[in-house]
Amino acid sequence: MFGLYCRTRLQLVFPSYLCFRKTPPFITSFSSKSLSGDEKGRSFTVSYFVNSFGFSPELALFLSKKHKIQFESREKPDSVIKLLKHYGLTGTHVSEIARKRPHLFLFNAEKTLLPKLEFFCSIGISGTVLARLLCNNPRILALSLERSLRPCYDLTKTLRIPDEKLRYFFGDFRRNSLERLCIVARNIPVLIAHDVPQSSFPLWVPFYFRALSFDSEKVKTNVHKVISMGFDPSSATFMKALYVISVTDTLKWEQKMEFYSKWGWTEDDVLLAFRRSPLFMSFSEKIISSKMDFYVNTMGCQPSDVVGCPDVLTYSLEKRIIPRCSVIRLLQLEGLIAKEDVSILTILQKSEKWFLERFVIKYQEQVPELLTSYKEKISLAKFGLGLDERGGVKQVEGKACYSAF
Repeated sequence: MFGLYCRTRLQLVFPSYLCFRKTPPFITSFSSKSLSGDEKGRSFTVSYFVNSFGFSPELALFLSKKHKIQFESREKPDSVIKLLKHYGLTGTHVSEIARKRPHLFLFNAEKTLLPKLEFFCSIGISGTVLARLLCNNPRILALSLERSLRPCYDLTKTLRIPDEKLRYFFGDFRRNSLERLCIVARNIPVLIAHDVPQSSFPLWVPFYFRALSFDSEKVKTNVHKVISMGFDPSSATFMKALYVISVTDTLKWEQKMEFYSKWGWTEDDVLLAFRRSPLFMSFSEKIISSKMDFYVNTMGCQPSDVVGCPDVLTYSLEKRIIPRCSVIRLLQLEGLIAKEDVSILTILQKSEKWFLERFVIKYQEQVPELLTSYKEKISLAKFGLGLDERGGVKQVEGKACYSAF
């Protein structure tokens, strides 16, 4: 009966937020006709891309032209594929690497690539971790082992980065990483001088490379600024705040303050929220505006409510906020939970395991399709449910409404 109930209601809700359909991975104007005439010399390469990596003829031609790739024979690319699979990569992984960096398949597998793969395995990056690393940043295989990869690894030891954290660093590796890493290493004493615990350095790999990639005087200035804003250098939020301050100049900070003032926040509100969750200040105004609009105008929250839990501004609207809100509203409509028993902003901050157990699995018998729908990130629109102007649930074809929390 519930399945019929879901299928018979088609009215959409949250129209401006339901952009869940992913854009096709490749869109181009090339057609199979492009393979004739002057492109016949590329036919072997295009055919190899299609047959070995599963690319469409259009994508294969596009990549061969964009990267100026031409295979003379199957020998080199076949040996590269064989080597990557020997190190645990699947056909899907190999195709992803080929799409991003096809010229790697012109390399000598044994002389050029094998030593780098052996190096990664020697520092604990292997199996699925290695596969994710190479898919995320295949250009790393084009860098010199002796002039770039190994020196950078040696320097990470001075930063106390454990091997299990290295994938985060190498995952964003660039040609100038050795130079940047040297700058970061020179700025580590600045943190130590201000009592930032050395034991916490490995935790902030994603943050301190940006925060410390400046000259020492600028880093010192930023550290003093963060401390003056009320952050304790030994706290878990200090490096996050330093990161935000480092990538936000004075003009941009003032623009953000003005932006939040339009939502009714005072300067003290912004600083309070920043001390609680610094990273929300690194998001663009466009992203934050869509979330604030949803919380205030769709879910009926007060802007001041968000000040108390700014973490909710860092969550994904499509992957977390809307799906969870949809579940809560549906359970309210079914009479399984009361509006006074839940606080949407509190619920959003809970772990995925907690939310599943408390609001999805618990009501699986009463609402059989709830678990599948939630995992597929289906919103209230799929259930034919709308919201009133204050954020309360309403059923399209009659039945009682629920007001906002």
